[in-house]
Amino acid sequence: MTKQLVGTLVGGLILFFWQFFSFGVINLHESEMTYTPKQDQILEALNAFDLEEGTYMLPNVAAEDKSKQQELMQPYVGKPWVQLSYHKSLEGSMTMNLIRGFVIDLLSAFLLVWLLMKFEHRDFMTCVTASVVVGLIGYLTIPYLNTIWFKTSSLGYLVDAFVVWGLVGAWLGWWLNRK
Repeated sequence: MTKQLVGTLVGGLILFFWQFFSFGVINLHESEMTYTPKQDQILEALNAFDLEEGTYMLPNVAAEDKSKQQELMQPYVGKPWVQLSYHKSLEGSMTMNLIRGFVIDLLSAFLLVWLLMKFEHRDFMTCVTASVVVGLIGYLTIPYLNTIWFKTSSLGYLVDAFVVWGLVGAWLGWWLNRK
């Protein structure tokens, strides 16, 4: 039980601090949050529409028109499009986001520890490889899939998948195999 708890706690901390490093210190995800000097005009225009909070894909069709989607979208082919996440108020405090992020990191580490503890043969390289594979599965099924549909950049997430899950795997490969 101690191996699982310590493995989870340290694994979760490695995930948490790598995310801070990745998004903040070295800013691997800068291309996902590009600045425009026209931000004030854009925000003013969006506020004028009194949108509900949510994520929008423009152009799009109303739910009741989905059966005619291809026909209704045809006039927009070759024209600009946007994916927009709209929130009415920017929150200055990151406390709850950090807490929720850390809880998710602990849960992710716990699940990986649980999985690795089920392996009949569990040496250092098996732990590292399995951990990176878990990271790559997460990368391929969410960030990379979004690059296919929404033409976004996911290079930072690919680096994250290899680096942080490799680090967690190295930690667990050492920790779980100690006598």
